Amino acid sequence: MDGQEKVRTSLADSVAERVGALLAPVDADLARRYPGDPGTRQPVHTVYVPADAFAADTPRVWGDSALAALDEHAPDAESFAGILGLPAHLADAVYSRVRAKLEREPVEDLRVDFEDGYGIRPSEEEDQAAARAARLIAEAYEKGTAPPYTGIRVKCMEAGVRERGIRTLDVFLTGLLAAGGLPDGLVLTLPKVTYAEQVTAFARLLDAFEETHGLDRGRLGFEIQIETSQAVLAADGTATVARMIEAGEDRVTGLHYGTFDYSAALGVSAAHQAADHPAADHAKAVMQVAAAGTGVRLSDGSTNVLPVGPAERVHAAWRLHHDLVRRALARAYYQGWDMHPGHLPTRYAAVFAFYREGFERAADRLARYAARAGGDVMDEPATARALSGYLLRGLDCGALDTAEVTALTGLGRGDLEFYAAPGGRPA
Repeated sequence: MDGQEKVRTSLADSVAERVGALLAPVDADLARRYPGDPGTRQPVHTVYVPADAFAADTPRVWGDSALAALDEHAPDAESFAGILGLPAHLADAVYSRVRAKLEREPVEDLRVDFEDGYGIRPSEEEDQAAARAARLIAEAYEKGTAPPYTGIRVKCMEAGVRERGIRTLDVFLTGLLAAGGLPDGLVLTLPKVTYAEQVTAFARLLDAFEETHGLDRGRLGFEIQIETSQAVLAADGTATVARMIEAGEDRVTGLHYGTFDYSAALGVSAAHQAADHPAADHAKAVMQVAAAGTGVRLSDGSTNVLPVGPAERVHAAWRLHHDLVRRALARAYYQGWDMHPGHLPTRYAAVFAFYREGFERAADRLARYAARAGGDVMDEPATARALSGYLLRGLDCGALDTAEVTALTGLGRGDLEFYAAPGGRPA
């Protein structure tokens, strides 16, 4: 046809076939190892509660305590914004959303702790605590009062506490099954991992439990806490954390940084053990690269500076926590650990401000990308994934509303999920 170039080729079809055959194992390995983010909701935090302190109303108690702290120390949007240094134009939206979140869903992810926060107890006492945790969690899911994600942290796989950790896991999971089944939001956490073989051992435990109860293989996943130096760098100089993901045999769902154990393992003095210490940044950077593309998610650690006491001390602790959360979000650590109800206001303030301040710009860029329209930034499919993922995270936590996102992007949630998925492209 006039105006069309004549297309010529030189290679036989068999060449592409041979190249495809050569790379078939690599294609399969890429698909297995790097499936991308699962696209499900990731909680913005994990609340840590020792097993003996856990009760049926723990999430509500935390929410009420956080609201009381706001009433006492930041009773309005202007005072709260002033304490944290929030932009004036975000103050009302952030404050109202923080209060609404604390009333509606104060805790997104709760971990009943049988490790450091619980300590070593008589065997019968820990048995009873594990059985009680299973019953209370099952009842909470049945009543609709459970956080979206709930589970336990057991003792580690080291020799001194291994059998106790295995038994607690068994008592807890068996109790859940007896009470009606494993909830969809169930999360298990394995702490103080030093060797990839310990991850494999934990995965095999879950294999055995699933086989015993006729569950589908892979029903149970778990997080790994990175809180030892050996978990980051092995004796041969390789990144242990990357091996751990593989050692989990597709069961690893998250890597959680353990601020204080890791810092102590490196000899950091107590006064400087914090999530923004250079040693922490290095560990989390290694975790981030190891997890990239695997579908395994990252979580920052916590601060042990509690917002308690007189107003000036509460305000200082709030500023510290807010700034640490904000710093983590900018570094793509979208989850962290909270140790006290007083951390909830600043957790949600930092998260909501992060998504609201970038909302209009991200929505505009994604809308232009979807419409193939021009703009002052040339975005690519990878950036569209980041933009849509940003908006989805904002929606999931309550920072953004579906109506306002659709109004600015012209896209519904299904469209956002399409662009956020690996390989998502405009139709």
